Amino acid sequence: MPDDWFEDWFGEEYLALYEHRDLSEARDVVGLIAEHVGRVDDAPVLDLACGAGRHQRMLCDRGWWTIGLDLSPSLLRAARAEDRTAPLVRADMRDLPFANGSFSLVVNLFTSFGYFREDAQHLLVLREVARVARPRGWFVLDYLNADQVRNSLVPRDERQIGRLVVEQEREIVEGGRFVRKTITIRDLGRTFVERVRLFGRQELETLCGSAGFDVDAVYGDYQGGAPGPGSPRMILFARRQ
Repeated sequence: MPDDWFEDWFGEEYLALYEHRDLSEARDVVGLIAEHVGRVDDAPVLDLACGAGRHQRMLCDRGWWTIGLDLSPSLLRAARAEDRTAPLVRADMRDLPFANGSFSLVVNLFTSFGYFREDAQHLLVLREVARVARPRGWFVLDYLNADQVRNSLVPRDERQIGRLVVEQEREIVEGGRFVRKTITIRDLGRTFVERVRLFGRQELETLCGSAGFDVDAVYGDYQGGAPGPGSPRMILFARRQ
């Protein structure tokens, strides 16, 4: 599969497949962020890989002026349709178009990370985040729990979305380093592939440390539960050194 698979997948088909992602999930994770971080200073917040903007809207509802950034024109159009005044930027997360120390808080939510084949690229993203964060500013990484994914993987399922039949096949590949999902929309004759790195907790903490962050806390779900083999998420709260 191509290394730049993410440039093609996050379009109209993605929006249709994940339309069930409602605001309650976004409200929960933003509530956890607010509880842990507390007050942020007068610098803006960056929603990195903001998608269709559901987290950005919740952050703004907290009174935090939030800029959304994504690479997908389709997702940014969807975000704009929901809020015509939202500040949105199209850019690659490996090369952020912001000055050093611009943000008091950077969030990367709902597994919008781990897309690249080489870990050097993931580290480059985190170094860019550290560059645009203020000293002692916050970074929140909401990621899948690799152990839980490995232990509960559903190899295949099929679902109906409107009049379309969508088939999904999942497998652990490349020596256990990635989970790959193949999505086939049979009625349209189209196939897409997602590939996400299966980072464990220690790997994520090491990456954050190498980029210039100190990990302050790790949670296993949006209610603030402890991380463990069966927890659904791996949510890191880190501060820039």
